[in-house]
Amino acid sequence: MSRYEIWISFVTIVAREIRRFLRIWPQTIIPPIITIVLYFLIFGNLIGGRIGHMSGLPYIQFVAPGLIMMSVITNSYSNVVSSFFGSKFQKNIEELLISPTPNSVILLGYVVGGMSRGLVIGAIVTIMSLYFAKFSIHDLNVTIAIILMTSMMFSLAGLLNAIYANSFDDISIVPTFVLTPLTYLGGVFYSTQLLDEFWAKAALINPVLYMVNAFRYGMCGVTDIDIFWAFFMVGISIIILFAFTLRQLEYSSSLRS
Repeated sequence: MSRYEIWISFVTIVAREIRRFLRIWPQTIIPPIITIVLYFLIFGNLIGGRIGHMSGLPYIQFVAPGLIMMSVITNSYSNVVSSFFGSKFQKNIEELLISPTPNSVILLGYVVGGMSRGLVIGAIVTIMSLYFAKFSIHDLNVTIAIILMTSMMFSLAGLLNAIYANSFDDISIVPTFVLTPLTYLGGVFYSTQLLDEFWAKAALINPVLYMVNAFRYGMCGVTDIDIFWAFFMVGISIIILFAFTLRQLEYSSSLRS
């Protein structure tokens, strides 16, 4: 394929993914926004008023970056896993795999589509959070970089889950037993400074911790983790996931059975 043809293939996949979640916006956009608003009301206004401050910030301002990041994570992941598995279940993914389109372009198309939904929801939640908390961007470059890397990482994770899934039940296992615990234990609602030494060290194996703290630093200038180390950990995770997912896309027997 020529570069122009590869570009057309990529744009087509991305456009299809974006149209897909926009077409069913009452299911893909409204529910996560309602969920996050409830988090702001309960953890921010009601409970936050009793907690007071955390890491030198009003509690509502402390949790706002984590809630925004949580919306980006869950929507980037769910968009890719549901879309790719749907194509796999309907057997039309086989047509795409046997086409001249490189597997790397297929992978990037689905990933960018997932990132689009995550970033759209993240932007809406960020605008709505201004009603509950007042903050200014501390470092715009860090904020943009980490939210892009986070949406990319969980889009890749969603694609990997879809490749291995054999039923619709399988695509709910990872969000329930892996994604949700990682998110809630990733420093969204608390500072790791509150943990004892053992749990503080154990929390360092959670990739969400690095994402949330880097994003919180970008927005509020507060972090429990060294920023350079956070970007290094997220970057390494993306490289590993990309390489492994691409290999599975090329050789997985579950896609060709």
